[in-house]
Amino acid sequence: MSASPSLAETPGLQTGPRHVLVVDDSRAQRHVVSMQLRRWGYLVTEAGSAEAGLEICAREDVDIIISDWMMPGMSGLDFCHRFRRLGRENYGYFVLLTAKSETAEIADGLEAGADDFLTKPVASNELRARLRAGERMLATQAELLAKNRVIASTLSELQKLYDSLDRDLIEARKLQQTLIRDRVRDYGWSRASLLLRNSGRVGGDLVGSFRVDDDRVAVYSIDVSGHGVASAMMTARLAGFLTGSSPEQNLAFRKGPGGIHVLLPPEAVAERFNQLMLDEIQAEQYFTMAFAVIHRVTGRLSLVQAGHPHPLILRRDGRVERLGAGGLPIGLIPEARYDPLHGHLVPGDRLVLVSDGFTECPLPDGRDFGEEGLVESLRRSAHLSGSDLLESLVWDLSHQSGGGGFPDDVSGIILDLAEE
Repeated sequence: MSASPSLAETPGLQTGPRHVLVVDDSRAQRHVVSMQLRRWGYLVTEAGSAEAGLEICAREDVDIIISDWMMPGMSGLDFCHRFRRLGRENYGYFVLLTAKSETAEIADGLEAGADDFLTKPVASNELRARLRAGERMLATQAELLAKNRVIASTLSELQKLYDSLDRDLIEARKLQQTLIRDRVRDYGWSRASLLLRNSGRVGGDLVGSFRVDDDRVAVYSIDVSGHGVASAMMTARLAGFLTGSSPEQNLAFRKGPGGIHVLLPPEAVAERFNQLMLDEIQAEQYFTMAFAVIHRVTGRLSLVQAGHPHPLILRRDGRVERLGAGGLPIGLIPEARYDPLHGHLVPGDRLVLVSDGFTECPLPDGRDFGEEGLVESLRRSAHLSGSDLLESLVWDLSHQSGGGGFPDDVSGIILDLAEE
């Protein structure tokens, strides 16, 4: 009959022999147990006291401890308790040899950290069965430890990747903020105040203004669908198409006779952007926009609303008027048409354009802040200047929504007509 494989060589367990420490003040008892263990292929170390056994455990890698309970000096129970406090990385399977069989005493052993018990005198087949159980537990623990190391390593790599991406996003946020570097733009007869608060590192909102000529100023508010990097990249691209410093790149202008750049009507600007999104950019995104032009001499307001929240006029006497009827977002429907809107402003009036980060911000009672909340907030803060008014709107929104961060980007622009 062929010899059965040793426990220490069982497939699936560690490749080398397990290290077993036998602790007993009886030399004869240690010899009997150790002889069996060596015959089964274990690496065996003996100790005549718990104190000596603890020193061995502190300096050597011991897999299994078989210790007598009753010993002079430190008992096996105290030995087990102090062994568990060594802070070893690898688990040690602890077996107490005892003549005790009382339930309370067994409970004390388990409480101290013992894994198993053997009754003296030790039967060979029972010892072997206990060791097999210990081997299975140690193998499982080693496998879990190895998996934990892999997980920890993976998490470390992911953290490095996240930190790198986060640094990039912080820089991207700084670059995006440069799109509205001047938060207040003074045109003499009018003043534009801008606000941009991203819900994340970067966002998909854009506000801006540019001088058309000495008598006209254009203002706009844009909200790109989605969030994050893709939306932020789209806003950066759109900002390039609405630059006041380069009329030849600005989609709001067309080249007229003699190479003069002529401003298009707001509805034509929306149509141009719609064609650009569908025919050239061809991205999955779309955006909403409010684009307006104000004439200094006549006070005429021409604008377009393309799926954006309604433009508002804050009159000098505190009244608030809503313009528009909604309109289609830009980049969804080929050959979409946009209705022109008109109004009239006098010195002291203000044009207010905001993104839906204001109007659709959820409140604790389940409602949205809504245009009603926005109008009410405007009325309360109508005495403030443009930039202070925008900050007041944000404060009011934060207060009513519970004081946490906003779920969507919040942006706005207010154009004040200087009083004569």
